[in-house]
Amino acid sequence: MNAETKIEALLRADPRPRSAVSHGVGIAGLIGLGAWVAAARSFGMEGPLAALCALLACGVPMVLWSLLVDKVHRNPSTGIDWALRRPWRETVDFSLAKITGLWAIWSAIACLYCIGRWYWDGNYLFAMQVLGLGALPLLLISIPYVLWLDRRLREPRDGAWHLGRLIIGRRDGVDREIVYDFLRSWAVKGFFLAFMLSIVPGNWADVIRAPAEDVTANPVRLTIWLIAIMFMIDVSFATVGYMLTCKPLDAHIRSANPYAAGWTAALICYPPFIMMNSGGPLDYHQGTAGSDAWIYWLEAYPLGTAVMGLALVMLTAIYAWATVAFGIRFSNLTHRGILTHGPYAWTKHPAYVSKNLFWWLATMPFLATTGSLVDMIRNTVVLGIVTGVYYWRARTEERHLSADPAYREYVEWMDRNGPLPRLIGKLRRRSPEALPAE
Repeated sequence: MNAETKIEALLRADPRPRSAVSHGVGIAGLIGLGAWVAAARSFGMEGPLAALCALLACGVPMVLWSLLVDKVHRNPSTGIDWALRRPWRETVDFSLAKITGLWAIWSAIACLYCIGRWYWDGNYLFAMQVLGLGALPLLLISIPYVLWLDRRLREPRDGAWHLGRLIIGRRDGVDREIVYDFLRSWAVKGFFLAFMLSIVPGNWADVIRAPAEDVTANPVRLTIWLIAIMFMIDVSFATVGYMLTCKPLDAHIRSANPYAAGWTAALICYPPFIMMNSGGPLDYHQGTAGSDAWIYWLEAYPLGTAVMGLALVMLTAIYAWATVAFGIRFSNLTHRGILTHGPYAWTKHPAYVSKNLFWWLATMPFLATTGSLVDMIRNTVVLGIVTGVYYWRARTEERHLSADPAYREYVEWMDRNGPLPRLIGKLRRRSPEALPAE
């Protein structure tokens, strides 16, 4: 029996836990997005409106696949009983309280957008325009949606209901822990959706406006363009994920990370709290050639440049794949179902692993254009701290998700079968500390 046959036999004996999302969802989104990219490049549609249409081209096929093929609306985890038809008079009180809670949290988010000055400058202006245009339709649609859904929910008293009851002064039956989780969930969505929308047009334009003759001029330009494609895919899927948090798609938020450490680790990686930007305390580019240092240092070595470019494209592809695997469920700091397929069959944190390897290879912090040993040491140490921040994020996410038995089952399977966990385990066993004393 060869090695490949042994692996197949092992996997049959120890099957991977079922993933909350199928391969088909992400593939459908990629096909739709790819078709729109091809059309946009053909007609030079690089503007913000075309970028928004890219979200539709990505999101609509995923929704259709989820409903028509995977039939996610039938999943017990939606909390919906489609055979249930409560009379309106039984649910209208629930619905009015829930609408009150929803409108209250949306109003609070709108106020925070107005107070946060960074939301009215630079790329965020586009996000505010999109959210402003969508506010009134969202308010209007929420009324029939909630009324319709509450007649079919097995338990209509969710976080919105508890908050609504609290606001109108009817506190009997209110669970404050559910209210806190509801507020955390909408804090995640309000914060990250605005950020994702703000970077959609820029990522889209980088892919569409690049002339074909420039892209194919040399390996460096091709690498930069391919990396831009991967980031555009990542941003498009992530933005769609933040938009489609709803029960009929089984894409609702089960819980938001309740740990302050998790929020701290995540928020320092995003504006306005980001610490890795130029001049920030975790800026590891001082005295280097910047994020494209690999081009500077390998310019005289065409083969080395091509090999490095290929490695960076592959790492970015894994990073994008990790987002595509979520389908319509991508979100930071939340639990929306446990993924076990795609790159998550290799490691529990493929995006963090690939992103950090990309930064180390692309920036080469151990080399400084200034020739300063201080800069070399400082940049290497600081990037090491940044990698540590992502390790911190991973650990806090695992702590949050471990409350779900499905995640614990996945972790146990990964420990037995995951290539990266098994490799790390072997290295630990072979380390001098692990060897018995003679």
